Amino acid sequence: MRGAVPLRIAVTAGEPAGIGPDLLVELAQADRDCHLVAVADPLVLAQRARALGRPLHMRPFSETAAATTRASELTVLEVKARAPVVPGTLTVANARHVLDMLDVACDGCLQGRFAAMVTAPLHKWVINEAGVDFTGHTEYLAQRSGARLPVMMLVAPGLKVALATTHLPLAKVAAAITGPLLEEVLTILERELRSRFHCERPRITVCGLNPHAGEGGHLGREEIDVIGPVVETLRTRGMRLRGPVSADTAFNPEGRAATDAYLAMYHDQGLPVLKALGFGEAVNVTLGLPIIRTSVDHGTALELAGTGRAHAGSLAAAVDMAVLMAAGSTSHPARQR
Repeated sequence: MRGAVPLRIAVTAGEPAGIGPDLLVELAQADRDCHLVAVADPLVLAQRARALGRPLHMRPFSETAAATTRASELTVLEVKARAPVVPGTLTVANARHVLDMLDVACDGCLQGRFAAMVTAPLHKWVINEAGVDFTGHTEYLAQRSGARLPVMMLVAPGLKVALATTHLPLAKVAAAITGPLLEEVLTILERELRSRFHCERPRITVCGLNPHAGEGGHLGREEIDVIGPVVETLRTRGMRLRGPVSADTAFNPEGRAATDAYLAMYHDQGLPVLKALGFGEAVNVTLGLPIIRTSVDHGTALELAGTGRAHAGSLAAAVDMAVLMAAGSTSHPARQR
């Protein structure tokens, strides 16, 4: 995108005691094709840059100021921490700070100030300990943006895996897999593969819930009673669906070659495969939102904060993905000279 007007992308710093600030500092060290706006506490970023021995020249965000895409320069939309930050040490008092950053970035996207938002990792325990019922970025941003049903999808080189259920205890998954849910998730997945990823006729492989996809009903009937009928109904509407397929063979090389995206029934059915193949390069994309949101494929790594051993590969990939998805709109209001 050299020579074009750079897209303005908001990047939240995540849990301040984790590696999120480190990743933002590292990301700022190279020239970029977009205008990154760090939604963060500049004091935390400055402290982390000193700890890492990295140059960082920050300037406050302004909608009218010229974009900067040069190495070691970073635009910052200030959201102050609520308590002192010590790398590696969680502080419940900063839970609201983490949510404030999400609110600012999400609202900025809804208002057209940003073309997309990218999120560094947060720590759910801290937020829950602060008394907030929080299950994850996906659900929180859906509620904030007014989306009825968010769909979590991770993207790695050569593999896309969406989830029918997200952050749900395994004991509750079977009851959550209903016909209306699967129909809506598959509809969103197919629509956004077309619109966001420019896949003209997406081929989607639907995993079964049970071992061996239920073994003809001997290991569970969800495939017969729920998953299979939805797949057949949507096929009659023109969707290119395969399944329900046993998850233990669905991701073999032949299956991946014939698939544009998978729908796994629960979090740990599809994501271990994806992360084994592409950890550090994978990107978390939330479908079904009125905004574009991408994220990293890893956690806060508290033990690495401030050490210089954190790798920014997944955050860089998340920014690249956000730019590619947002670039579909050539007249986006968050393009800035």
